Amino acid sequence: MFTALQSLPIWLLLLIATVLEATGDAAVRLAIYNHAGPARGALLVSGAALLLGYGCFVNTPPVEFGRVVGLYIATLFLVWQLVSLAVFRAFPGAPILLGGALVVAGGLITTFWRTG
Repeated sequence: MFTALQSLPIWLLLLIATVLEATGDAAVRLAIYNHAGPARGALLVSGAALLLGYGCFVNTPPVEFGRVVGLYIATLFLVWQLVSLAVFRAFPGAPILLGGALVVAGGLITTFWRTG
């Protein structure tokens, strides 16, 4: 299975990984702070499954992780903000937007700046 996934573009694998991580984190957060009983258990199990999927997808690209970590972090920041808006109705304020711009810029620099 992982061999077949390795043929996918790296950016797609990273996007899938970030969506799984952000939604898994959101499910765990909802379980801890907003639910009790069976609903809490179901959200925790769902969150754990999503986070396991994240771990599989982030480690599937057949390249050194250090080479793509900048792009991953930049993508993760953007996806986290989308999930935060969709799930928690939390719109990012100025500090998050400015800090996020720096995160994205840093991710792009570390991914694409090659020294010769």
